[in-house]
Amino acid sequence: MKVSFSDSSVAFQDKSDKELKLSYLLFWAISKPYLVSFLSFITKFSLFLHLPIEWVIKQTVYKQFCGGETLKETEKVIQALQKQNIGAILDYSLEGENNETRFEEATKELIELIEYASKNSNIPFTCMKISGIAKNEILEKVSSNKLLSDKEKNAYNKIIDRLNRICTKSFELGIPVYIDAEESWIQPAIDSLTETMMEKYNKNKALVFCTLQMYRHDRNSYFDELLNKARANNFKLGVKIVRGAYLEKENLRAKTFNYPTPINQTKQKTDSEYNLAIEKAIKNYDIVELCAGTHNEKSCLLVTQLMDEYNIASNDKKIWLSQLYGMSDHISYNLAKANYNVTKYLPFGPVKSTIPYLLRRAKENTAIAGQMGQELAKITEEINRRNLAHFVTEKPKKLF
Repeated sequence: MKVSFSDSSVAFQDKSDKELKLSYLLFWAISKPYLVSFLSFITKFSLFLHLPIEWVIKQTVYKQFCGGETLKETEKVIQALQKQNIGAILDYSLEGENNETRFEEATKELIELIEYASKNSNIPFTCMKISGIAKNEILEKVSSNKLLSDKEKNAYNKIIDRLNRICTKSFELGIPVYIDAEESWIQPAIDSLTETMMEKYNKNKALVFCTLQMYRHDRNSYFDELLNKARANNFKLGVKIVRGAYLEKENLRAKTFNYPTPINQTKQKTDSEYNLAIEKAIKNYDIVELCAGTHNEKSCLLVTQLMDEYNIASNDKKIWLSQLYGMSDHISYNLAKANYNVTKYLPFGPVKSTIPYLLRRAKENTAIAGQMGQELAKITEEINRRNLAHFVTEKPKKLF
């Protein structure tokens, strides 16, 4: 089925004029690195001084990128997405203590999310980070094949137990879980844990999904290994394919410790690697279930074209496309209108606890070449369509 991303009236049909203007101002600000740095500093400084800035954050950047502070608050957003045939992937964005007590609490929260999703048809998946239930020091040591002390072995066994409890609940209730990819120096441990769970729980359908970050030059070869393991061991391979979220961090660490960066040298190479992975996934449709997480129009169109080529129905539940909440609505809404399976990644949680996520989102978006220009262009198109053109002729900086 042919898809067009040009209809701004579809993309922003849920936004009032006021909300559309707010989105314009936010993306304009995020497109300015100096302004992102300044506002990030002000936010951190205000929090350090315990100044009451949370209300301002909630009415601006939080409103754009997050669903609410509680599950109850997210229901309004989930229902609005449901009306447009778009699912929600809930992520409880609480960052804090790094200890066994907190890891157990996080495990219980993830299990509760799975239970909540099982009662809401518009939450087809949940997601998690292994680092949310494990110390990075343990993951890094396992990834480096270093010997663990008895205490560390005990801690690692607890990590396995927590992950197994989460995946068991996913299996019991039939709600798949995406296990996010993280930094390269802890990723081997994450890959190993995820493979173990896929082999255990994905016998009939994919309930546990790994994540491949295609800005890494080794991920397609790893994908080949996974395909071979899935066929040899008779399990379904759940795979979420993304470009990656730690580019600057990865390159800086490689330079600091003087080792070759795992990141592709150019964006074009990453795009090529991403699209190759999409082709592999759909060519192996008999054993692969796919989530294509991308804000790239060409990659989304490639998914739809390959589905046509292999005679896969647009609404086949083995293939999903996904974008972050608050971004690339022209892609999400138009794909959903064309009857493709679409989800929005929807963070939620207390405003103060989600600030680290929001600051990273602003910094990452600033670093993505062309992303903010695309967002602004689409919003401007809709503003013009609504005869609000005078708004974008004003100097946005006067409004801050």
